[in-house]
Amino acid sequence: MTALDTEPGCDTSDMLTIHALFRRAFADAPGLVRGVGDGDVARARIVGTHVREVAGALHNHHTGEDELLWDTLEKRAPACALHVGLMRAQHQQTAVLLDALQADLPAWESSGAALDAAPVAEALDALRDLLLTHLGQEEAEILPTAATVMTQREWGALHEHGMASIPRDRMLLQLGWILEVIPPDERAGWLRTNLPAPARVMWRVVGRRQFAAHRARVYGT
Repeated sequence: MTALDTEPGCDTSDMLTIHALFRRAFADAPGLVRGVGDGDVARARIVGTHVREVAGALHNHHTGEDELLWDTLEKRAPACALHVGLMRAQHQQTAVLLDALQADLPAWESSGAALDAAPVAEALDALRDLLLTHLGQEEAEILPTAATVMTQREWGALHEHGMASIPRDRMLLQLGWILEVIPPDERAGWLRTNLPAPARVMWRVVGRRQFAAHRARVYGT
């Protein structure tokens, strides 16, 4: 058994990158929906697929925290219990909004009608506003405590949970979205730190071009 298993203290900075990804995605999503022309079914399906993917990623991210983070923090840092309770409540509020979003998407994807787009965009507005509050509070109140009381292996389980939820054929696309929220002068270092050499080669040879085409398709540029 190594220090990773037994010694408290971990680097939680990877969560800041994931939070930046969600901030960007949910800030842009309402505008993408409202930007679809009335009756443009093809475009509604493209944007709808993107919204489903982003919403699914958020759901999986919150599931990982619900299963792997909150109980541990409450046991090891009782003073953090109020903050954990707030996080749990905000996750429940997010789940309600995600359910509403999933319920509203099919009608819009089928019709492309502005009338059907309205509830989708409104659900995304509400998710964006809730996330801006939730993510900021998590960074201020939860991450410092987790960095003190959790082991690196325990924290790494959150990353493993998140990776397991991404289909293999979407891995390079997900990497592209992550790199977008990393400052350009830090991307090379991030890739060296977080990806093995074969994966970096795959990104350069295949992923970068694949993501550029996907991003243009989603954003309509």
